[in-house]
Amino acid sequence: MDKIKKIDRYEISKTTLPLVPLRGVMVIPGAMLSFDVGRPASVKAIEKAMENEEIFVISQKDPEVERPGVNDLEEVGVICNIKQVVSIGEGAIRVVVEGVKRAMIEKFNAHDSYVYADLISFDLDSSKIPENEKMELEAKSRTLITNFKEFINIGTKISKDAIGPIENIEDYSEMVDAVASAMRLKTEDKNKIINTIDISDRMDVLYEMIVKEIEIVSIEKKVGLKLKKQINKFHKESYLREQIKSLQQELGEDDDSENKVEEFTEKLSKIKAPKETKKKIEREIKKFARTSPSSPEFNVSREYLDTIFSLPWNKTTRDSLDIAKATEILDEDHYGMEEVKERIIEFLAVRKLSKNLKSPIVCLYGPPGVGKTSIAKSIARAMNRKFVRLSLGGVRDEAEIRGHRRTYIGSIPGRIINAMIEANSKNPVFLFDEIDKMASDFRGDPASALLEVLDPEQNKNFVDHYLEIPFDLSNVMFLTTANNIETIPRPLYDRMEVINLEGYIEKEKYEIAKRYLIPKQVRSHGLKDDFITMDEEVVRYIINDYTREAGVRSLERCIEKICRKVVRMVVENPDMKPIVITKEDVDKFLVDKAFEGDNYNDDLLVGCVNGMGWTPVGGTSVKVEVNVVNGSGQITLTGGMGDTMKESARAGVSYIRSVADKYDIEEDFYKTKDIHIHLPKGGIQKDGPSAGITMALAVLSALTNRPVSQRFAMTGEITIRGNVMAIGGFREKTLAAHRAGARKIILPKDNEKDIEKIPEEVREELEFFPVEHMSEVINIALSESKGEKKSATDKDKSSDKKASAKKSSARKTTRQTKKSEDKSDKTNSVKKDSESDVDK
Repeated sequence: MDKIKKIDRYEISKTTLPLVPLRGVMVIPGAMLSFDVGRPASVKAIEKAMENEEIFVISQKDPEVERPGVNDLEEVGVICNIKQVVSIGEGAIRVVVEGVKRAMIEKFNAHDSYVYADLISFDLDSSKIPENEKMELEAKSRTLITNFKEFINIGTKISKDAIGPIENIEDYSEMVDAVASAMRLKTEDKNKIINTIDISDRMDVLYEMIVKEIEIVSIEKKVGLKLKKQINKFHKESYLREQIKSLQQELGEDDDSENKVEEFTEKLSKIKAPKETKKKIEREIKKFARTSPSSPEFNVSREYLDTIFSLPWNKTTRDSLDIAKATEILDEDHYGMEEVKERIIEFLAVRKLSKNLKSPIVCLYGPPGVGKTSIAKSIARAMNRKFVRLSLGGVRDEAEIRGHRRTYIGSIPGRIINAMIEANSKNPVFLFDEIDKMASDFRGDPASALLEVLDPEQNKNFVDHYLEIPFDLSNVMFLTTANNIETIPRPLYDRMEVINLEGYIEKEKYEIAKRYLIPKQVRSHGLKDDFITMDEEVVRYIINDYTREAGVRSLERCIEKICRKVVRMVVENPDMKPIVITKEDVDKFLVDKAFEGDNYNDDLLVGCVNGMGWTPVGGTSVKVEVNVVNGSGQITLTGGMGDTMKESARAGVSYIRSVADKYDIEEDFYKTKDIHIHLPKGGIQKDGPSAGITMALAVLSALTNRPVSQRFAMTGEITIRGNVMAIGGFREKTLAAHRAGARKIILPKDNEKDIEKIPEEVREELEFFPVEHMSEVINIALSESKGEKKSATDKDKSSDKKASAKKSSARKTTRQTKKSEDKSDKTNSVKKDSESDVDK
């Protein structure tokens, strides 16, 4: 009923009649139609309808459906009077009906032998139409009849006598249906007229059809005149084909549909696909063959079939199972990464014995610049497979993964299917880059779409929304990369085997620079391989003073900049000889040092302690500075601290209050002193509990005026009872602290097992102190001496000291000797003056 506009202008009635679905024909109200009935259910329906001589006919949407349901039928049909029924043999009958009025199905009923329907019919009552609308309808009807006359007069086979009776029809609905009947429209056009119930809309639809038919007939006459000279009475079939070609030329179309159908059919016979998939593709080819080249569906169907046959249904590359060669290729391309290489070699070894092994789904997790993407390319080369990469950074639409359904204009397959077409192989190495940086919004969650792709039990039948047929991805080796696994949804994370690619140490960076980065940049800048030479000392100088990172991207940029400077010198002086880069050259070419000497040194500072931090891009050093001043007991926390870190700081202060008497701290310090805890680089947000012992020690140092050596770095969570709890990311934290100059590491006892993960070269330069309680931290790191040690606020005064390594070392030695001499003299006096010393 929602389809009827202005329902109050119609007379509504209900009835129940047998139903006959029609294929390829339809009757308009007021017209006669003869059709043959062969389906047993339809024959029974006609026999039942003969009792009242009324039948309800309605068009099928798809003529190939043998037993249509209500969803297979058009929305509106026609109630007809049966005029004649004649048997034509073999159980079939010929029926002549006259259309009476439109009706819609209210309820679809299936009898044992036929189908009947509860119907709602409607007749327009002209008396209920307002006068202003009648004037509009009158104008439209006159325009319609004028164009109908023109249509008849341009030479159609419709008799001119048909116009007279139509002009005399007063009812607008009957007049429109009479014009439509006289025009001998196609079945689909008849259904448009029948389905359009509103009389004004129906006039508009019919008017468009008449105008279109006038244009077609005009073109037909033009084509007929053009071809008349070329034909003869013996070549009628040839004439018809030429006429079709001329029509298509007039429309600007080329007809290669027959050739494409043959091409598609031949390709279908060659692909290896499941039987059901082939049947669906075959149905699509048949539909394409029936579609007119002028129809919009023609190109849609053609593009769909082209996409299907572009997929590598039969194409695979043969895996290289030579383990020695694969190892050689992996080592040739990358230094280190032993765990990744070992996993790939294990896969090839098992594959050599078992052909049924499913490809692993591996997540390469680590900081930027450690070679996650490049190792994936090397894996493909080592296995003799094609390589495709799909970047997921910022992807937030599920359709990017699974494609758009063909109901949308401009729909295309998802990026996975497009990548498979690009690879032209059924078993490539497929890299999902930056899987941790996907997002989701109202368009869906791409991570959920990946669940099927990255599940070996499901990806054998991956269905793209555009294709709507399964495609086998089980032979693909899927690799993913991530910087932060915390942002990967848990169901997706569980489907992957995670391998941690940790940051490089100085030795590894040097080897990577020597073997890969320097030769690569020298060649890419058009220089001979031996034109630029850098010895080990220079490379390590760049690593330590110009780059401190987990990966090697900044190092490569520095080498690239040096190469550019040299290339400019060569262009300005073509006779220039090969150059050996020195430290002075590095300073001249790179200008600004990123790091001036060690961050961690032999200074003894009050209220300043070195912490160890972790970020998704690797470890980092975290300074903690504390000032204690006279006040009212306020605790100020600054430097971009998160809530967890603030809670950890307060827990540390609570512990210090509980042991104040043990360390000669005034009992009411929490009332008379303001404590300010600050983490430099406040623009960077910091959070987590692992700086607990660091902040607690810094506060204790400031309260007791006892310094801490800056060679110490520490990490560990503290409880209010002083227990030291385990932390994560110990390896990355330790490597970052080592790069910054730390040589003594305090860590939780529970993390002692992680020391073995530290590279041997780094372990040899470090001293580790596993602790279980804060008292151990204090005993290890807090100096017994007191007095005029540098506080955290005095560090900026030492910049001149770092002018050169020799002078710095000499001053450190002198200062430490003086401190030792003054230690005994100041021990007795510092207790009373400690607060004023810190304030200074």
